[in-house]
Amino acid sequence: MATPLNVTQKLIKSHLVDGELKPGSEIGIKIDQTLTQDATGTLVMLELEAMGLDKAKTDVSCQYVDHNLLQTDNKNPDDHLFLKSAAERFGLWFSRPGNGVSHPVHTEHFAVPGKTLAGSDSHTPASGSMGMFALGAGGLDVAFAIAGEPVYLKMPKVLGVKLTGKLSDWVSAKDVVLEMLRRYDVKGARGFVIEYFGPGLKELDTMDRHVIANMGTEMGATTTVFPSDEEVKRFMEQNNRVDQWTELLADDGAEYDEYDEIDLGTIEPLIAMPSSPGNVVPVSEVEGEEIYQSYIGSSANPGYRDFWIASEIVKGRRVHDNVSLDINPTSRQIIENMVKNGVMLHLIQSGARIHQAGCNGCIGMGQAPASGRNSLRTVPRNFPDRSGTKEDSVFLCSPETAAASALTGKITDPRNLEKLYGMKYPTYHEPEDYITNKEMLLAPSENGKKKELIKGPNISTLPEFEEITDFEVPVLLKMGDNISTDEILKAGAEVLPYRSNIPEISKFSYIVVDEKFYEKALRARDTYGGHVVIAGDNYAQGSSREHAAIAPRYLGQKAAIAKSYARIGWQNLVNFGIAPLEFTSDKDYEKIDEGDVLKVENLGGQLKEGSEVEVKNVTQGYTFLTEHTLSGRQLQALLDGGIINTYKNRLP
Repeated sequence: MATPLNVTQKLIKSHLVDGELKPGSEIGIKIDQTLTQDATGTLVMLELEAMGLDKAKTDVSCQYVDHNLLQTDNKNPDDHLFLKSAAERFGLWFSRPGNGVSHPVHTEHFAVPGKTLAGSDSHTPASGSMGMFALGAGGLDVAFAIAGEPVYLKMPKVLGVKLTGKLSDWVSAKDVVLEMLRRYDVKGARGFVIEYFGPGLKELDTMDRHVIANMGTEMGATTTVFPSDEEVKRFMEQNNRVDQWTELLADDGAEYDEYDEIDLGTIEPLIAMPSSPGNVVPVSEVEGEEIYQSYIGSSANPGYRDFWIASEIVKGRRVHDNVSLDINPTSRQIIENMVKNGVMLHLIQSGARIHQAGCNGCIGMGQAPASGRNSLRTVPRNFPDRSGTKEDSVFLCSPETAAASALTGKITDPRNLEKLYGMKYPTYHEPEDYITNKEMLLAPSENGKKKELIKGPNISTLPEFEEITDFEVPVLLKMGDNISTDEILKAGAEVLPYRSNIPEISKFSYIVVDEKFYEKALRARDTYGGHVVIAGDNYAQGSSREHAAIAPRYLGQKAAIAKSYARIGWQNLVNFGIAPLEFTSDKDYEKIDEGDVLKVENLGGQLKEGSEVEVKNVTQGYTFLTEHTLSGRQLQALLDGGIINTYKNRLP
C-alpha cells in the first residue's frame, strides 16, 4: 500500500527530475511557470540573452512591471521598454506598468493547483495559496527555469500547521501570520515548507491564504503550501478560470516532519515592531504611540477585502490631521472593483491618498515616512532603511489595525473602535458581478526571434567573472545576525533604477551597514585583488535580489564567512562565484576582527576534497576551519566562477 503523502510531497514528487524525497539532500524539480518583476527581471532578460535562448520552455512565464514605477528620469521607462521587448523576444506574458503587483495578479490569472512556479522575487510563495509549489529564487535560477532547466534546492522538511476554530472580530489573516512569526521569528522555519491544514481552513478565503503564504518567506521557509479545495475552486470561478481547477488534498494519514497548531479564535490583533518582521507583540502592548503614516496594500495584503475593511472603518469619518493614510491598490482589477462598489469613494472622502497599483512604498519606491515618525504598514517587511527613510520606524500590522490607527492618530487596537466610535465589526460579503480584467496582460508573441531588444543607455551588459582563485584579502565588514539583502544592497527609489547597470548599483553595496564600503572595496580590489565579509546567523535573509551577490562580486568579494545563510542568498552567492563558507565554531567568529587579512591556499582543491576549507588569519597569526554544504553541481558552478560559466562550458 502506498505511503500517504501530504500536499507538499505530492507536489514535489510529481515534478521530481533529480534526487529523492530525503530531507537535506539536493533535488531538482521541473518548473511549469515562472514569474519575474522589473527590479529583478531586467537582469534575468540579460541572462537569457547571454545564454542565447530562443523561446521560453515553460507552460507560462510572465514578466511584471510593479517595482520601478516612478518615472523621475529615463531609467525606469527605458527598462519598461526593454522588458516589453524581451517578453516579445523570448515568448513571455507582459504585465504593463500599473497593472498591479506580480503576486496577486499571478494568483488571479495564472496560478494553477498542482503546478510549480519559480519567481525571481522572494514572495513568490504567495501562490502556494492556490495549491502550488511556488518557490522564490535568484534571477539566474529563474532564467534557467525559463530555458527548461530544473530548479535545484535542498529537499525541505514539512512543518504541518493545523488550523482550528474561527477568527474573532477585528482579527484577520495578517494576524495569523504575525502569530506564526511570533513563534518562529525570521529564521525558525529555515529548511521547511509550511503546510496548513485542518478545519480552520474553511474560515480563510484564497486571498487570506495569500497573505499567510506570502509572509512565510519572512520566517525563512522554503515555501508555504495550502491545499486546493472548494475555496480555491470558488476563487478561480470568480476569476473565470474554474476549468483549470483541480482538487489537491493531503492523503488520509499523511504525516509531517514537525507539527504545530493554531486555534484561530485565540489570536488577537498583533503588530511587528521596528525593525524586524519577527519582533511581534500584541497591539494592546504598544497602543497609544503616535503615528505619522498608515499604509494599506502590498503583496502581503492584496485582496479586495483588505481595502474594503479599511473603507468601512473610515467610512463617513476623516483620518487624523497628523496622519497620511496611503492606499496602495495591488491590481487594476482590484481598483475597478473598488470603484464599482464605493470602496474607493469612502477612502477618498476620508482623506486617504491613492497610489497606482504596484509595489511602491513596500520597497521604498515612494511613500517614504517622515524622519523620526512611526509608520504602520500592511507590507511584509520592516528591515532598517527599506522604506527609503534612514533610521525609519516601521510597524507591520493588519488593515484593521492600520485603518483604526489612521482615525485616532495613534496605534490603536481595532477592538476598541466599538468603544471609541460605536462601530460594529463590518460583515464582509463577496461583491456581486466581480470584475475581472486581463486587458493589461499582453500575450506572448508567436515569433519573437526577429524582435530586437530595446536597450536604453542605463542598461549594461552582464559582467563576466573569472574562475575562483586562492586569495589573501582583508575583512571589510564584520556583521551580526540576520543581515538582510536590503542591507547588503539597498532598496529604494535612488537605487532600484540601476538594477540593469551593475557598475552603478555596486556603489550602493552594504551602504546601509557602512557608508564608506564602496571606497573601501575599490581600495581592497586594487591592493589585494578583493575582500571577504564576515557575518553571523541567517546571512542574506529577505529579498531574492541576486544583486546582493553580483554587486559585491563585481567589487571583488571572494567569499563570505558566516555562521549560517538564508536559502536564496546562499544560492545566489554560489551562482555568481562567491564561496559561502561557514564557521565551524562560534569562537572563530568572535575572534576575527574587521580589517584582518585572511588567506586561503589551494581553495579549489580543498573544495573538491571535502567539506572543510582551512583559512589563515594572517593578521593575528592563527588558522581556523570553515565548512561548506554545497552539492557537486553547486561546487562545479563555484569553481567555474559562476553558473553562467558552467552553462557556457556545456555548450558545443
